[in-house]
Amino acid sequence: MKGVITAIMLFLVMAHSVAQGGSISGTVIDNNNEPLIGVNVIIKGTKNGTQTDIDGNFKLNTNNRGEKTLVISYIGFKTKTLVTDGNSKKLTITIYEGNELLNEVIVDTNRKNKFSRKKSAYVAKLPLKNIENAQVYSTVTNQLLISQSVISFEEALKNSTGVEKLWSSTGRSGDGAGYYAIRGFSIQPQLVNGVPGITNGFINPDNVERIEVVKGPSATLFGSTVTSYGGLINIVTKKPYKGTGGNITVGGGSFGFKKLTVDFNTNLEDNEDISLRFNAGYQTEDSFQDAGFRKSLFLAPAISYKVNNRLTLNFNYELSSTDQTNQAFLFLNRGAALTFKNLGELNYDRNKSLTSNDISIKNPTQNFRGEIAYKVSDNWSSQTIIAGGNAKSKGHYTYLYNLRANLFGLYAQQTDAETNTLALQQNFTGDFKLGTIRNRVVIGVDYLKSQIMDNSSGFRGINVTTPQGQLIPVPAAFGFANLPTNQASLSAVLANVPRSNTDINQDVLSGYISDVVNILPELSVMAGVRYDRFKYDGDANDATDDQKAYSKSTFSPKFGIVYQPILNQLSVFANYQNGFSYVNPEIVPIDVANPAAGTKLQSYDLEQANQLEFGVKTNLFNNKLEASLSYYDITVKDKIMGFGASKQQDGTVNSKGFELELNANPIEGLNLRGGFSYNDAKVTKSVSRPDLIGKRLAEAGPETSYNFWADYKFLEGIAKNFGLGFGVNGASDYNTMVGYPIAGDFILPAYTIFNASLYYEHDKFRISVKANNLTDKEYYKGWSTVTPQAPRAFLGTLTYKF
Repeated sequence: MKGVITAIMLFLVMAHSVAQGGSISGTVIDNNNEPLIGVNVIIKGTKNGTQTDIDGNFKLNTNNRGEKTLVISYIGFKTKTLVTDGNSKKLTITIYEGNELLNEVIVDTNRKNKFSRKKSAYVAKLPLKNIENAQVYSTVTNQLLISQSVISFEEALKNSTGVEKLWSSTGRSGDGAGYYAIRGFSIQPQLVNGVPGITNGFINPDNVERIEVVKGPSATLFGSTVTSYGGLINIVTKKPYKGTGGNITVGGGSFGFKKLTVDFNTNLEDNEDISLRFNAGYQTEDSFQDAGFRKSLFLAPAISYKVNNRLTLNFNYELSSTDQTNQAFLFLNRGAALTFKNLGELNYDRNKSLTSNDISIKNPTQNFRGEIAYKVSDNWSSQTIIAGGNAKSKGHYTYLYNLRANLFGLYAQQTDAETNTLALQQNFTGDFKLGTIRNRVVIGVDYLKSQIMDNSSGFRGINVTTPQGQLIPVPAAFGFANLPTNQASLSAVLANVPRSNTDINQDVLSGYISDVVNILPELSVMAGVRYDRFKYDGDANDATDDQKAYSKSTFSPKFGIVYQPILNQLSVFANYQNGFSYVNPEIVPIDVANPAAGTKLQSYDLEQANQLEFGVKTNLFNNKLEASLSYYDITVKDKIMGFGASKQQDGTVNSKGFELELNANPIEGLNLRGGFSYNDAKVTKSVSRPDLIGKRLAEAGPETSYNFWADYKFLEGIAKNFGLGFGVNGASDYNTMVGYPIAGDFILPAYTIFNASLYYEHDKFRISVKANNLTDKEYYKGWSTVTPQAPRAFLGTLTYKF
């Protein structure tokens, strides 16, 4: 009897619970009645949430049937709030596309395929899904950076297919950011949040939300100043979001590495529509060599104010400061035959920096971006942006140049330079139908002003050394001071060296339009064009007043087509992309053999690049397999060949190849990222440089490169919340001296690097241990240079989340 009573009581309790509980279900669609996959649906003020499935459906179980407020958010769409009484009727919810930053940012750490991101509003300046974009781009997500415990920007870019580092950041004036090879051409990261930004010095990845590498010539939407013929690199920084939270991370590791970062987000207590985020970090590390260090600090406050459902104001600012020694760059002699052809013959001791900790260069840098995002109607949005930057180079810049045999001269400069940029941009984006045909349009005007002021000294020789670090006295006639490598020596030698005192200004005014037309839901075509007017104002010291300034203009078109045999899951695409480059005029000798003949102003036509590309993209098995495979062919005409007075604009370069990249989530807890790239870039025509025809220029980097990373987190059992990571990066061998036939060849050998990690991740904290270069592989990078890369290193981090 007692058991029966107990059973009855349990039944009544369960019945009461069921009676009090409820569920909310529905379908989320866009304004074209297409279901949206992966939309976040959350009950406001709780952690109870879900995502829509492949058909746009969702279901939320609730503890009671009271009134609930749903928050529906999706990247590229305007966040929507909806009040429901909690009954079981099925809802149909329509959300509208808008500018990416018009939306509230939803921090989603529970995505299944953590290394993929299906959409971007920056790449096409429209909120397009990757699968419907005719252009190829690669996204390095924040979750991937966390999985790998990434501590540098160049380490993060190893995850982007076909991107190979040529130079680390030098911090020097004018071009102090790092150089990378993409599709056979060199590029520097100069785009921040979709507009030009300064990346001179060290870029701390702790303020990076993601990195977007857009492949191929991209001048139609982004102009020539931040792109190369191989593509562009866009850094997306962390933004404020609705809610309160953040984290504190501390780390330490090999070669004196230490870091501390703080990331905090909140809303104002009396106005939750104002979101504030503050991100800051300090990082220091020593070189693996006998000397060398880098210290960096950044502060990045940001604010977002949702004035109403139509208007949002955003502002973010980043202040960074780097103090570092010059990394060991061994510049190979470009004007004489090398007496060594490989690392074995060079016999360089990679543990020697050939410098000292007493010599450094400082790079204080600032970037800001303000935005007014306004929803004109359900079909049109306006985005007004003002952005700017300031970067300085202070201290001593040094480099090592091969003089003869195996001797290197250390040259030094007292650096005092400043770069300023100002960008103004107005975009109107529309999503509307003409009859039954959907159009997604961006119409924009872009103005960019940049100024480089340089008051640096000329270069002077300090000393001569062997690759093993032994100083070699040389006669004074060779122009070297024969002094030790320290601050006092450099200051003494450079005290009376003349300063450059230049002031160079560039102004670019552009207008562009791009339209994605859905002829059918499965078939879309894209067409765009840019008008670009460039004005250059050189320094009066370099030319007469009528010579120092010039202006040019050009048009840049683009076309694309996408067909989706399986809608939102499989697409076949092709594109035509255009790029161009302004070449500044130069003062050159009228007759090189007769200096008394005087000088003349040599002007050049624009270099032009055209790409044809086709391939396939997938988003299969409910976003478990995201992949892209493409073949491209880029031809650059009227390319400048040679240097200085010997420059001739008669070159043609052809670069072709294929790229494969995939992100996969085959089983719950396992995330995979991989890529392979092959590039064949050659000079096909040049009257002035017939010796280069058929050869691969050094800026193209290695022919093949590959990357892979696997992350598995145990979800149950004794190992629950533990995770393992393992990865590979590698590239083929590479002739770093092509383009300098007098010097001959110098081959940097192929390499394969293995990395691994172990971590424990809880809702409130994450502990990880990472090993880079597990096998302690000796390998090098360079572009007419030789730079040793780090040996095996260990890193430990602890993150507390709140």
